[in-house]
Amino acid sequence: MALFDLKAHLKALSEVHAPSGHEAAARAVVRSAWEGLVDEFQQDGLGSLIGIKRATQPMKTPRKIMLAAHMDEIGLIVREIVDGFLYVRGVAGMDNRTLLGKPVLVHGRRMLPGVVAAKPPHLLSESERKRYPAFDDLVVDLGLPAEEVEKLVRLGDLITPDAKFLELEGKLVAGKAFDDRACVAAVTGALHELQGMQHAWDVYAVATVQEESGLFGALTAANMVQPDAAIALDVTFAEQPGVPHDSASELGGGPAIAMGANIHPRFYKRLLETAKRGEIKHQTEAIVANTGTDAWAIQVAREGIPTALLSIPLRNMHSPVETLDLRDVERTARLLARFIAGLDEATLDALTLDAPEENDEAKAAQAV
Repeated sequence: MALFDLKAHLKALSEVHAPSGHEAAARAVVRSAWEGLVDEFQQDGLGSLIGIKRATQPMKTPRKIMLAAHMDEIGLIVREIVDGFLYVRGVAGMDNRTLLGKPVLVHGRRMLPGVVAAKPPHLLSESERKRYPAFDDLVVDLGLPAEEVEKLVRLGDLITPDAKFLELEGKLVAGKAFDDRACVAAVTGALHELQGMQHAWDVYAVATVQEESGLFGALTAANMVQPDAAIALDVTFAEQPGVPHDSASELGGGPAIAMGANIHPRFYKRLLETAKRGEIKHQTEAIVANTGTDAWAIQVAREGIPTALLSIPLRNMHSPVETLDLRDVERTARLLARFIAGLDEATLDALTLDAPEENDEAKAAQAV
């Protein structure tokens, strides 16, 4: 099997256009990447793609671990067409501050290049100079006569940033939709790692849909897969100006292993121990309750699922220039693969909360 080119894979994932609720194009890229790495594919009713890699050393009672990373992205939607200009609304967390003067693609009857118009600074009033335009004030210019726009664009058509994958200095890269396709790439990397490893649990790799809209794909996929345990993967705030120090993780510091009410405490401990044994650079992240990730939906699916969360540090979240360190994606993939290879018949019993060990959390913290 050819060597895995993480950078090329992430570029392909980043540059595909698939907003929340419309993930077909991203799903095709993921399916192509996972072909040959999994034994079969399934798809739930919302469109989440499930790649199943069967255990190489099956147990008497089969066990399933679910890896969940969302493949949807933020975007815009056409709400009104006036004199050939498109008025828009945000889809799933799009930041209006990042849009002025930027190129976009309008998903009309064909893909149409456009720009988000910017009122000349000479004409701004004093009050306009002190604020960013609201979504209601933003318009997209296609450079076409009004009658052509009416033929090519309909209300409800999608719009996405026309942002290319950029290689920065060192191992840093920038682009759109790294939230959360960088984690999809980490899952792909883990599947490649597992090709040379033995594992006793079945692996259900899931590229979920509609996370940005409300964690819906994770919920439906978890109910379909019915895993014994799950690891959600998402991005987290990296250190940068404007981000509080106690809310930030180090870019290049490895995956952030979350702790908190949304996370199974013994699962957290086992991930820490795996990272330490494998000499995989990592960090920890304390989250009080709702992580705002697929972990939140998976944890409470069915009767409750032991769930953990790994996060990749990211600068400029929800912008067309999200920035990360490729080494963090690589480390996340290695940690996933090593953890899966270590699962055995006793794992599920070890995760029970019926008889908690004394100072479980304190011991886990010392393992960092």
